[in-house]
Amino acid sequence: MPFYTYSSSVMKRKLLASLILLACSSTLSAEDWLRFRGPEGSGVSLDTDPLPTQWSPKANVAWKAELPGAGVSSPIIVGDRVFVTCYSGYGLSRENPGDLKDLVRHLVCYDVKTGAKLWQKDVAATLPEDPYTGVGVPSHGYASHTPVSDGKSVFAFFGKSGVHAYGLDGTELWNVNVGKESDPWAWGSASSPIVYEDTVIVTASAESQAIVGLDKATGKEVWRQEASGLDGMWGTPALVKLDDSRTDLVMSVAKEVWGLDPSNGKLRWYSAATGADQAQSSIVTDGPVAFALTGRGGGSVAVKVGGEGDTTDEAILWSGSDSARFASPIQYKSRLYSIANGVVTIIDAKSGDKIDQVRLDGAVRGGGGFGSLDYPSPVIAGEKMYYLNGPGQMFVFELGDEPKQISVNRVTSDAESFGGTPAISDGRMILRSDKHLYCVMDEGESVNPADNLIAKSEADDDAGGRGRFGGGRPGGGEGGRPGGFRGGGGDRRPGGGGGFGRGQREDNRPKRPQRPELDS
Repeated sequence: MPFYTYSSSVMKRKLLASLILLACSSTLSAEDWLRFRGPEGSGVSLDTDPLPTQWSPKANVAWKAELPGAGVSSPIIVGDRVFVTCYSGYGLSRENPGDLKDLVRHLVCYDVKTGAKLWQKDVAATLPEDPYTGVGVPSHGYASHTPVSDGKSVFAFFGKSGVHAYGLDGTELWNVNVGKESDPWAWGSASSPIVYEDTVIVTASAESQAIVGLDKATGKEVWRQEASGLDGMWGTPALVKLDDSRTDLVMSVAKEVWGLDPSNGKLRWYSAATGADQAQSSIVTDGPVAFALTGRGGGSVAVKVGGEGDTTDEAILWSGSDSARFASPIQYKSRLYSIANGVVTIIDAKSGDKIDQVRLDGAVRGGGGFGSLDYPSPVIAGEKMYYLNGPGQMFVFELGDEPKQISVNRVTSDAESFGGTPAISDGRMILRSDKHLYCVMDEGESVNPADNLIAKSEADDDAGGRGRFGGGRPGGGEGGRPGGFRGGGGDRRPGGGGGFGRGQREDNRPKRPQRPELDS
């Protein structure tokens, strides 16, 4: 074979392989943020590209894009695309909520580099829907579940309006209903879907007291496990790989932590936890250990993952009194960081001992009589922790033996509410408010600290509730936990555990077992 012909053939094959690799990497890369709280739900970025530590409305904000409606779900990043859910048409103010039949949910796709809207899908509400009244739904609205992707498709959960699957180009693949019931408080749901192998796992706690596995290609229901113990659960489960043959689906529910088989939803083990009557924040894991932090009256607990049946006696590694509020905690290098009421609490993950508490310097109050409406969870990238509060202040901490706050930043000086956890990929941080999507990245621009100062008039507005979310009302979603009293979540719960007893309705749903079916 002539050398020229051989070389051309080799070059063609190499070029074809490179194009295939490029196509695959543009769809899914190690830096993608595919679900609520990113890689494995940890909140810790794997991205090696540095994020800026300082920005302002005038510097290092690469783009700003208008959203079609409000929401407290979090954005996700898949390759060169950002996905986020919103809602419009109803429930945008207490004074004039409108007509429920006009409620519409949206899944919107943006270009991650430019902020250009690529496509939008609208889903009309399935009625009856939980009304925009009381302390729950008005606190977080109707777009509280963060979408999830497997790198090829994107899956959005809209509560009673079902689970909807789309191709990355916006092609509708399927949609299924997973329940139309209401939780005892009519607060709505917020647990975000996750993907395990070929299954989309949806926690339809409010809609049917169920955990449902759906075939990601067709939407066909693969398995369903129903349990009344899911009431008052708004967190997003985690997948914990114990070995090559076993992965457990771990979730924090009222008073317990459960470990399920993600292939069939059956309960493998359960352990007593904090004793709280509701579980609002998402479970945090570190290898074979799961950490649950609940609100006031609950506390914290570390549970060993694995085993069979009731593992309480051997599973509880430590328990403590430190609690979460709205933001879910984050685990990093043998420490847990929990943020509530303007204070960072640092806990030794091995012993449960409180190491330190650090007050957020320069924080403004984000809510009225019930305290700060701060729902986004902290994220970590490049040895720095980033925490966004409700009024839109981003606090940056240098992590170490003694975490040090190094800056506080804003992306806008307008009155907007921030309820979603940031997403990180390729040196970009994506934030969502009730009105816009923002991209923060290092553009080499100088930051004037004065641009991030909040005038007294703005602070007063913050104390009454900025933007859509009503002032002084508890709640919030952020795509891991919803309204009224969640922990990232919340800490005021009806009945028991230091919460409010009001608001619970008579439960007319079918009688279901306390826990899912036990795997024999």
